[in-house]
Amino acid sequence: MLLSLTSSLITGLLLAAALLGAATVKAAPQDIDRIVAVINNTVITEYELKKRVDQVLQQLAGQKTPPPPRRTLEKQLLERMITERALLQIAEDTNIRFEGTALDRAIARIAQQNNLSPEEFRKTLEAEGTDFAAFREQIRSEMTIARLKEREVDNKVVATEAEIDNFLANPALDANQQDEYNLAHILILSPEGASPEKLAELRAKAEKAQAELQAGIHFSQVSAAYSDAQNALQGGSLGWRAEGQLPTLFATVVKTLKPGENSSVIQSPNGFHIVKLVDKRGKNVQLVVKQTHARHILVKTNEVISDDDARNRLALLKERIEHGSDFAELAKLHSDDLSANRGGDLNWLNPGDTVPEFERAMDALKPGEVSEPVRSPFGWHLIQVLERRDQDVTQERKRLEARRFLRERKAEEAFDDWVRQARDRAYVEFRLEE
Repeated sequence: MLLSLTSSLITGLLLAAALLGAATVKAAPQDIDRIVAVINNTVITEYELKKRVDQVLQQLAGQKTPPPPRRTLEKQLLERMITERALLQIAEDTNIRFEGTALDRAIARIAQQNNLSPEEFRKTLEAEGTDFAAFREQIRSEMTIARLKEREVDNKVVATEAEIDNFLANPALDANQQDEYNLAHILILSPEGASPEKLAELRAKAEKAQAELQAGIHFSQVSAAYSDAQNALQGGSLGWRAEGQLPTLFATVVKTLKPGENSSVIQSPNGFHIVKLVDKRGKNVQLVVKQTHARHILVKTNEVISDDDARNRLALLKERIEHGSDFAELAKLHSDDLSANRGGDLNWLNPGDTVPEFERAMDALKPGEVSEPVRSPFGWHLIQVLERRDQDVTQERKRLEARRFLRERKAEEAFDDWVRQARDRAYVEFRLEE
């Protein structure tokens, strides 16, 4: 079905998409809607939970994965919805929002990846029983969580020069000299400060999941029934990763497994884990990256220039460019960046050379296109992509790749911990009947 295809495309589009998935399956309205959970100053209703359960059952059916008992699925999904609401409240409180234009562009990219126009994509979703307005809100939520992750974790994670030196000097760490592993993962999450009794209860749950795997039940089915990981309904898949990109906790364990084997239960501060080695392959030492030649105009905000002022100023400059004004000349006159004297030219950029907000907007452009005003920690930008190329990476560029690998690994581990703490800080009242 197209809906299952779009789920994977959204995951590729956004850094944290697996965390979310608002219900989009149509259901008959109800006169009475009981509250099943309270999270801070918002609630989750029985109707919302039912829609989410129905959506997941539809997804599992499309994947030909046997579903867990409905009651088990309800509890699993309710916990994820609680975490989602807690994160979205943090985003709202800190003014992370996406306007209609950004949503339209994201949906247009998903439609394009399905070889459809936006209108054809909408009609196809509706023909499958998917409410387009709810689907649009799902994308908004996913983008919001991704932006929250960037701000709270990604932009604060640093790979030191010493760590990069060690990474490149050690063949066991350098991703360009490593085998790659295709992994799947089950997580039984433990709350911060859990009592010994609670930890024993959670370990027993993990060992029960392990027993079902040993009995021959498919990993994706056990993941859907037991795992608290955000990718549980995608079979717990972590995809292909070099050893240097693996969570530190898994790196040693994975090397002891043969393809198809599962690890024993592993305990960490976040809970209990089971890892499956799906497959293993060698990796070509040659590293080729997609480079982008871009230029930009930066308007910084301060006590005098507000966000609205900066955005409006760039919108006017974009109009002038569209009517024939030269981008480079406008950059020399109006940009606050050091690149202004070069007409805003940033030369060739590798993935990871710029902040996530800038890179995401730049990657969405075709050569010659100019972006809408884009906000980053440095201010507001107009970005133009001049050309792209595939380039062999030299030792200098391998260093940049090493920095990216280390930052991604640190960010993933830090975000898991940050989400757990955010969930633990939230006021939660369960009202789901046993």
